[in-house]
Amino acid sequence: MREEQLLEMIERYLSGEMTKEERAKFETLRSSDASVAEKLAEHKNFTALIKQYSERLNLETRLNAIHEEIDVHTLKDDLMSHPSIVVQMWRNHHSKISVAASIAIFAILCTLFFTGYLTNQDPRFVQLKQEVDRVKVQQKRLGDKTDKIISDGKPGPAISAKFRGTGFALSGNGYIITNFHVISGGDSVYVQNSDGESFHTKVVYTEPQYDVAILQINDPAFKNLGQVPYTFKKFKSDLGEDVYTLGYPTDDISMGGPGALTALTGFRGDTTEYQVSIPLNPGNSGGPLVDGNGNIIGVVNGKQTQATGAAFAVKSNYLLKAIQNIPADSLNKSLNLNTKNALAGLSRPQQIKKMRNYVFMVKVYNQ
Repeated sequence: MREEQLLEMIERYLSGEMTKEERAKFETLRSSDASVAEKLAEHKNFTALIKQYSERLNLETRLNAIHEEIDVHTLKDDLMSHPSIVVQMWRNHHSKISVAASIAIFAILCTLFFTGYLTNQDPRFVQLKQEVDRVKVQQKRLGDKTDKIISDGKPGPAISAKFRGTGFALSGNGYIITNFHVISGGDSVYVQNSDGESFHTKVVYTEPQYDVAILQINDPAFKNLGQVPYTFKKFKSDLGEDVYTLGYPTDDISMGGPGALTALTGFRGDTTEYQVSIPLNPGNSGGPLVDGNGNIIGVVNGKQTQATGAAFAVKSNYLLKAIQNIPADSLNKSLNLNTKNALAGLSRPQQIKKMRNYVFMVKVYNQ
């Protein structure tokens, strides 16, 4: 397909001009071809920039029109002959007012910067990677636990992690799934199980466009976990389904939810994600999103800051596509997903007991 044809399809897709059948075919093409998905994301960003530029030009035009309507010279004469209270105040106290205004502007800029409005981050969406060195209490707890692991003769670095999130097993022989944004920028990555044992891992494969990273435990102290108890759902889930997650927003594994699947698209209509009504915290990124039958339907990756309980998860079928895209020479062990669900029919506490040994804290270090 020529690039001109692809761009025309993308424009029709984004503008809603496609029929239902055409849209379904394009979704299939996008799902099967990573380059198409990448081109779609680039085009969305480009059109957003064009829209911002157009809005800026419109604002400038309106301001110029207002300026032309004002008789500046007449206004000046009126103010000079009959100065208002504001003008008199400015004449008498302009130096003090200037200092106060400077302080106010500086405070506003600081507020905008730290809330994300002066960065590339959208303040309405936050990824749930936990930056431990900004949370002193949790950093100390993690450092104490790491020191205890070392003193007990268990593997793991002595320094405190810079970032941490959650991951869970794809198979019993050491393959772990987490978010790309959790491990991005780290020098080394460890995972820690619910018993406090840490294991060194290597990054096997990443797909940043889906925010997916696949790790492999390569630590001699690691023992095979056996068959994972859950399966990975290949098809879309339905609105209203009961869901929950497991993760490490604290030092101990904890459940998020129960909640519900509230939208089939994620932040800003992202079709690679679900929206769920689960209150989550930093550290939950990379955790499994589980339905009532014990199927993994997604990987938690963020939340909306302006809506309480609105969280997002990458759909499991994009995880499965990422696994299929792993180069064969990147795997030194077989990666076989479980096809038999051992959690179906169990109560939620029973499901969690079976799952907890397969969910890990992911600790990222810059050494």
